[in-house]
Amino acid sequence: MKQWYLVQDVRWCHDCNNCLMSCKDEFVGNDWPGYTKPQPRHGHRWVNVLRRERGRYARNDYIYLATTCQHCEDAPCEAAGKGAVYRREDGIVMIDQEKAKGNKDLVDSCPYGAIYYNEEEDVAQKCTMCSHLLDDPDWTPGVPRCVHSCPTESLKAFYIEPEEMEAMIESENLEVFHPEYGTKPHVFYKNLFMFTKNFVAGGVTKNKNGVDDCVENATAILKDAKGNIVEVQKTNFFGDFKFDGLDDGDYVLELNVEGEEKKIDVKIEGKSLNLDYIAF
Repeated sequence: MKQWYLVQDVRWCHDCNNCLMSCKDEFVGNDWPGYTKPQPRHGHRWVNVLRRERGRYARNDYIYLATTCQHCEDAPCEAAGKGAVYRREDGIVMIDQEKAKGNKDLVDSCPYGAIYYNEEEDVAQKCTMCSHLLDDPDWTPGVPRCVHSCPTESLKAFYIEPEEMEAMIESENLEVFHPEYGTKPHVFYKNLFMFTKNFVAGGVTKNKNGVDDCVENATAILKDAKGNIVEVQKTNFFGDFKFDGLDDGDYVLELNVEGEEKKIDVKIEGKSLNLDYIAF
């Protein structure tokens, strides 16, 4: 049957935190019987925007990843819940607020850190994907509050058959965060490499009549340690190149300007690199 899925295009998140604030607006001080107790005003981030800076000025970027309960098919919290955590037929994972009372182990059971403990209510809580709204036929937006409030449409929700989702995953190159957890999340990301991987960037200049000028259309080739070509680029108007989505490892950068060549050894070790300007 149809399932609910969340998809974020990392490229379009600008850290406005509308998703977080709309979640707060919906749940802080509001009791939704059968779904969840009121969310505390402080301490809980059912939608948590992670931040990462890559590179070094002026070739740097800031990437934001909206994380929430991943609504996993193989949810570790379900086993830790001792009957208090269950998956609805539409794929949304819920915590029964009565059965879960006093069970603080639920917080540590989530590898994504998406479960919080409400000391006042003595119960674990998390994102419900606004299921109380999705179950309401009068809720005309038809999507969770976080999705409805996203100004760039970085966040989207889909209620589709699993086969349709599989097709979308393939066509849009969607990925899950921390696939090594093996939990089969219902939250997917486009352009996830911008948060999880690194880049090497730089610029090319050539001295002409005593002045260093940017070189447009210089050839930049990145090869791996075995000599295989990773990608070939042409520098832009500012002489810049940028190879993104790189895993840690050794690379060789080959630059060609009007027949003149340079080779530069590059090592990616957990961070992106700005090679500054390379003069010819």
